[in-house]
Amino acid sequence: MHAEQHILTRAGGGNRIPPRHPPMRARSLNLRPVVTRRFPTCNNHQVVPASYRDFFAASAGVAGTLIGLLFVAISVASDRLARAEADGQLHRIRAVAALTAFTNSLAVSLFALIPGHNKIGSTAISVAAVGLTFVAASLLSLIRLRQVRRTIVRDALFLIGLAVIFVIELIEGIDISAQAGDSGAVDTIAILVVICFLIGIARSWELIGGPSIGIRHEVTALVRAHGESGDVPQEPQPPASATDDGSAGR
Repeated sequence: MHAEQHILTRAGGGNRIPPRHPPMRARSLNLRPVVTRRFPTCNNHQVVPASYRDFFAASAGVAGTLIGLLFVAISVASDRLARAEADGQLHRIRAVAALTAFTNSLAVSLFALIPGHNKIGSTAISVAAVGLTFVAASLLSLIRLRQVRRTIVRDALFLIGLAVIFVIELIEGIDISAQAGDSGAVDTIAILVVICFLIGIARSWELIGGPSIGIRHEVTALVRAHGESGDVPQEPQPPASATDDGSAGR
């Protein structure tokens, strides 16, 4: 260290002159520009608008509550679900349809609340694919029954409508995955969540055998009752007796 810091002096003078060469430590110190490597960062894209976060938080709580009530309804209607005939299969389809609708809404709502990159799009695609698989299996089950009744036809039309909802959800999920900032697709998925709630509630009501009062049914029953009352023949009145005729003459 002392040799590196040695200062040369001129002969016969007291003036110090700097060394002709820089100190060894200074020469060994290689000052190079610092090159920073830029790594790709994980940006937290705001896929779900802030105005929808409260909605999805509330819908997640509602979905969890409805799933719990559905389990209670299944336990109440366990004798119907255990039947081996066609009616038992219809009740099983209704129970699974309600569970599928509620689970769809719960999964979409929960994953929409997780911060990160586009989780709602992939979740919508996944649950829509599961829902379409259920609809296909249920339609095959109805075909296997080989019965054409009004209730079976109504359940088949319901399953077709449910398939349409899942197809729309699948398309919107793909749209969000392609364009993370598409708020219109998020709005459509939020509406589908509400529709799934209504479908699940309707299926649960039919599962427990709740009464169904429709305007079409009531009008038909009224027309039939009126027709039957008009077709009833009136009882013939007995003819007047001779005693009555004699008394009338007097």
